[in-house]
Amino acid sequence: MKDDFLVFDHVTKRFGALTAVDDVTLSVRKGEFFSLLGPSGCGKTTLLRMLGGFERPDSGRIYLEGQDITDLPPNQRRVHTVFQNYALFPTMTIWDNIAFSLRLAKRPKGEVEEKVDAILEMIQMSEHAWKYPNQLSGGQKQRVAIARALVDRPQVLLLDEPLAALDLKLRQHMLIELDAIHDQVGITFMYVTHDQGEAMSLSDRIAVVNKGGIEQLDVPAKIYEAPTSRFVASFIGDTNFLSGEITSVDGDYCTIKTDGFPAIRAYNDRNLAVGQRVDLSVRPEKIRVTLTPPPPEKGAGINVFPAKVEDIVYQGVYTRYWLRACGLRIAALKPHSRFLLDQEAITWNDDAFVWWHPDDGYMVEVK
Repeated sequence: MKDDFLVFDHVTKRFGALTAVDDVTLSVRKGEFFSLLGPSGCGKTTLLRMLGGFERPDSGRIYLEGQDITDLPPNQRRVHTVFQNYALFPTMTIWDNIAFSLRLAKRPKGEVEEKVDAILEMIQMSEHAWKYPNQLSGGQKQRVAIARALVDRPQVLLLDEPLAALDLKLRQHMLIELDAIHDQVGITFMYVTHDQGEAMSLSDRIAVVNKGGIEQLDVPAKIYEAPTSRFVASFIGDTNFLSGEITSVDGDYCTIKTDGFPAIRAYNDRNLAVGQRVDLSVRPEKIRVTLTPPPPEKGAGINVFPAKVEDIVYQGVYTRYWLRACGLRIAALKPHSRFLLDQEAITWNDDAFVWWHPDDGYMVEVK
């Protein structure tokens, strides 16, 4: 593992009685856009701060390109941080803000000018070079903060909730810009966020952090479609949980007798045996809602249950339904097509049906 680009090797960090990071081992690839995703207080920022040299682990080691950097001070690591509040010098121009670290390192004047001008052009801020931070928008400040951190080509760029202070549309725009900047510079980015959408949009891989440990580390599609725990399934998007016991196994599929719910067929991806208990996750977008059950030829082998519509929220691209089926509250999403206004509307208190294919349920925890 020490030959990998960036490695946390059994790292633990405590603050008094609180264990913020608990025996974490993970490796990051060179040039990767890697995200630490989790709720507030889960330990993700502590991991970032230890990598940046602002905190020291109580045990374990951190390696960067084979070098043990655990005990190095921040100024001896080629690891730079972009903070949520930008941390720009208000009395310096944008050009001077970006040039600051190069001047501090006593780089030749010609090199400083060349690098600053080049990165200003890359972030499309050349025309703002002689403005001051208070003359820029939030998105422009964020681009300058990123440029300042990248100008002398660090080995790793750390981004700690960098878009949290921006409004929704600007955040969405900055996601595209961040992705483009990463592609241009080819430097390893380590991104900390509690926003699942940000992490899913940007990352090559995501480590989902919970209570100081890594719950799951994988590519975004696997994290969403194949969560390995109840926490990951619920934290990454919305889902419905159905708990029960395996009552029969038929080839690749099994039947689950759920608590308070009829028997459900599911893909037996974990090769479970009869008698084992399991939590099944079914994403709302996998569940169909109709006023009539599917025709026999379409409904063969799928899960179909009568339900009562309790709540409806129209959200433009789709409508979100909450239904009561066999005593359980089920969430479903119905995407809209251009024929929406020609379809028979499903309204509050309607008798309806919910149905999904056995392949669309995923076993997240085995008990």
